[in-house]
Amino acid sequence: MSRLFEPAYIGKMELKNRFIHSATHEVMSTDDGHITEDLIRRYKNLAKGEIGLIIPGHLCVHPLGQGHHGQTSIYTDDMIPGLKRLVETVHENGGKIAFQLNHGGRQTPKQLIGEAPVAPTGRGRDPVSMNKPRQMDEALIEETIEAFAAAAVRAVEAGADAVQIHAAHGYLNSEFLSPFFNKRKDQWGGSNENRFRFIREIITRIKSRLPDDKPLLVKMNTFDYTPMKGMTPELAGLYAKWMVELGVEAVEVSSGSYYTFHTIRGDIPVAELTAAMPAWRRPLAKIVFGLLKKGNTFKDAYNLEAARTVKPQMDKTPLILVGGMRKLSQMEEVVANGDADFISMSRPFIREPFLVKKFREGKTGESSCISCNKCFAAMFNDMPVRCYKNGIPGL
Repeated sequence: MSRLFEPAYIGKMELKNRFIHSATHEVMSTDDGHITEDLIRRYKNLAKGEIGLIIPGHLCVHPLGQGHHGQTSIYTDDMIPGLKRLVETVHENGGKIAFQLNHGGRQTPKQLIGEAPVAPTGRGRDPVSMNKPRQMDEALIEETIEAFAAAAVRAVEAGADAVQIHAAHGYLNSEFLSPFFNKRKDQWGGSNENRFRFIREIITRIKSRLPDDKPLLVKMNTFDYTPMKGMTPELAGLYAKWMVELGVEAVEVSSGSYYTFHTIRGDIPVAELTAAMPAWRRPLAKIVFGLLKKGNTFKDAYNLEAARTVKPQMDKTPLILVGGMRKLSQMEEVVANGDADFISMSRPFIREPFLVKKFREGKTGESSCISCNKCFAAMFNDMPVRCYKNGIPGL
């Protein structure tokens, strides 16, 4: 049997295979961040599909960090009952679940929180929302660190098997880590050690409150794809080394931010994406997206080379690879070569919730996802995640 289908461990958590559902924003929660029946049904199907570990969409840890409409939240205790129902549903159907904790940072739309988004540095404007962020002061930094730690405790109370910190894709943790976003000159910026301090404090505080059998994971960028240099695989490797020393049990490597479309590769559905924008922005956006199309061509395992730089810095701690994983044969090769320990997917599971089961039964050797990215465009139109290969209704 392929190693992909053998039991494997992240910390003390045993998984039935090496497949992971990478956190995918669902646009399925209520306006105030509570779980819905639609969201429960989605993860019931995914658990039945035999995925080893399911990581739902990013959970908002602080009212100022809501990154999207329909985002699930975890910043008050009254959200625990709904999260517990989600956990129980996944467990009842044979799966395990980790909650991903996140703060939108500068990518938080002002329209959602009613004020300017917060960030390490108050420079520039977000390329999607066009909002200008305000720099976080010491009090808000401390409040936000504590919000992550408190959210981790709620995740445990809800029964989650693990916790993941989101430090990728240009959100708040990613911003503190990146030389492009973080231009501070105090103890929170100006050097690699200082840029790492914010997530170091979060990791340390969460680890002090997590039971030993609940592993802590981090999802981190290897490239920001920003106009000037930000995260690199070498810097990600250094950060991963420090994370492992702090007790992080697995690191998922990814890439991208709102500055380009490179978080996901493949087609750029221009019409669908621009439909979500104000009319005055659409003409320029269509030009920009058109120019990005050529450089965003789909490539198998597009974060693999970066993973090969990060992995040697992690000792025996597992690395999770996401991005362009489509062929079972390539997944097996990546794990056999030691380039990654777990295979993480998002879009393939949107199209085929039972993909892992089909792999195991020999019914297919490749995902049928064509990377049209209309599922991604639907999110920006506040529509629930599903495969929109045949078009988004009304657009």
